[in-house]
Formats: sequence, structure tokens, C-alpha cells
Amino acid sequence: MKTLGIDPGTTRIGYGIIENDLVVDYGLINGKNSLEIIHQEIKRIILKHNPDVVSIEKLFFSKNVKTALRVGEARGVILLAAHEEKIPIREYTPIQVKLAVTGYGKADKKQIQQMVKVLLKLSEIPKPDDVADALAIAICHQNSYKLEEQTL
Repeated sequence: MKTLGIDPGTTRIGYGIIENDLVVDYGLINGKNSLEIIHQEIKRIILKHNPDVVSIEKLFFSKNVKTALRVGEARGVILLAAHEEKIPIREYTPIQVKLAVTGYGKADKKQIQQMVKVLLKLSEIPKPDDVADALAIAICHQNSYKLEEQTL
């Protein structure tokens, strides 16, 4: 299964694609506050890699309402792009991602990044943080999918 993991942000959107626990591609979309650019780039990535599923971090509440609204808008555009290409979407909370990657729901960024490196057999931690987070979200989905298959 090829999974596109996405870490949505206001201007920086991390993405990572994994298949069979191996990295296919990863990078950063610089949206420059443009929802159109975010939409175009997500569509380009989907068309280039043809993922089986898009996994994305669920929106969490923020102290800064303005930031939360902008992240919500970016998420909406990302979800629209996946929907237009008829790609299933799976959403995970930050705690679910941390548990899936580190086994600890309160893991910090460094712990998550180190486990992403180990689990995907990378020579270094992917940079910036948004990219490592996107790969962690993809790992979370793949682990969840494997558990679902085992229980069937």
C-alpha cells in the first residue's frame, strides 16, 4: 500500500510517501498563504505518485484562532484535492501518530523524528520538522492498516 502522509500548516505543508515501509518521496510545499498553490501541489503529488490513501493529521484546537482557521482552510483544500482524485482519506490525531510511531502518546518531536529515521531506515532525520511529521502520519496509517488486516 502506498500512503501519502500530510502535515498541514498555514504556509508550510509537509508530505511524505511510503510504500511497504520504504520512503518513496517526501518534501515541503510552500503555500505562501495561497490555497490555490496548496491545491495544485497536492494534486501534482497525487497524480505523480498515485497513492492508495491520503493520511492527514486531524485539526487540533489552538490558542491562536487565526492560525487554527488558516490550518483548517489548508486542510480543506488538501482534502478536496484527494476527494477530486477519489483517493480515500484517513485522519489521525497527534496522539495517535505519536503512539503509532514511538509507542508513547506524549513523545516529543525529537523522539518522533528519531523513530521515523529508524523505522524507514533513513541515514538522517528528514528536515524540516513538517516533513518528518508527514512521514510519521504515513507510518501511523500503515500501522493502523496492518492492524485492521490482522483482525479481519
